[in-house]
Amino acid sequence: MTSRTSSIAEAMRTHLQRLKTLRGADAPALGRVAEVKRWQTARLERTYADLRAHPRYRDAMAFFVADLYGPKDFSARDAAMLRILPAMARILPARAVETAALAIEIEALSEELDHRLAAALDAPLDEASYGSAYRVSATPEERQRQITLLVDVGERLDALVRSPLVYRTLKLMRRPAKVAGLASLQDFLERGFHAFAAMDGADDFLGTIEARETAILRRLFSGEPEPFSV
Repeated sequence: MTSRTSSIAEAMRTHLQRLKTLRGADAPALGRVAEVKRWQTARLERTYADLRAHPRYRDAMAFFVADLYGPKDFSARDAAMLRILPAMARILPARAVETAALAIEIEALSEELDHRLAAALDAPLDEASYGSAYRVSATPEERQRQITLLVDVGERLDALVRSPLVYRTLKLMRRPAKVAGLASLQDFLERGFHAFAAMDGADDFLGTIEARETAILRRLFSGEPEPFSV
């Protein structure tokens, strides 16, 4: 393993361990976090209803919501990755491993922020209580980091789409990945590849997400009414 892949693997281990700790919280806390995730997913569906309705962007939007930010449970995938992390860089293409590492970093950061927001809620969850908890549970820099990571993963997936050799290598790795216990990670990468391939260029899509989420972040931290209006 090169020094770069070793560094990536170590960073992934840190994020995966953090995810394991967060998911081991007590049941009431996890129930509140699940409520926050459902609320946020519904908000994303509203904010990007136009992209979901557009044939060019439909698959990519579904991937972002379901695989990068939605309430889907990735605990089994993450536990498997934690067990066999040293072997992963030898099995999957290096650029695919780097993309997966960023996705895990997003997952860990989002999980952390969701737990803190849920703990800060002191009223039934609605737009007003969400905004109040959002402001006290994280800094603008942390929320901006979340947006930046989402866009970075999208850019890396778009780069993979433009490299047929990487995708051919990824497909050849299906059986070794399954044997090694990395089938769910392999599926994640292939879903992302297909979603971005269908767009034939992700610049407009990623630019729209970055612009809208940054505007929403600013309105939330400034306490503006109707912060989620597009």
